Amino acid sequence: MKRKVGYTWRLRELMAQHHVFTATELVPLLRERGIDLSASQVHRLVSGTPERLSLQVLSALCDILSCTPADLVATTAENAGVPKTATGDLPAPPANVANLRPRAARILPDA
Repeated sequence: MKRKVGYTWRLRELMAQHHVFTATELVPLLRERGIDLSASQVHRLVSGTPERLSLQVLSALCDILSCTPADLVATTAENAGVPKTATGDLPAPPANVANLRPRAARILPDA
C-alpha cells in the first residue's frame, strides 16, 4: 500500500516562542553562526515552507531557537487510500478489443 508523507514547517511558531518576531531579527542571528543569507532569502524561509534546506541552516536555526530538527519540522505519514468512484461501481471493461485495433492506411493517388 502506498503511503502519503508530508511535513509542517514550524519556524515562525518557534521564533515567536523565543520573542523573534520578524525575519530581519533573524538575519544577524544567522550571521553570528556563519550563515550569510539575504533578507529576502530569510523572509522566504520564515514566511513559506521550504522544499529544500541546507543542514547548516537547519543546524543554525536549531541553535538559535534551542530546539531539535523534529521541533522545526513536524512530519506526517498516512496510508493513501484507493480512490473510489462516485457510485462505487467498477469501471466497465472494453466491449470488443478487436474493434480497437488500428486499420492499415490506404494511400490513394491524386485525382
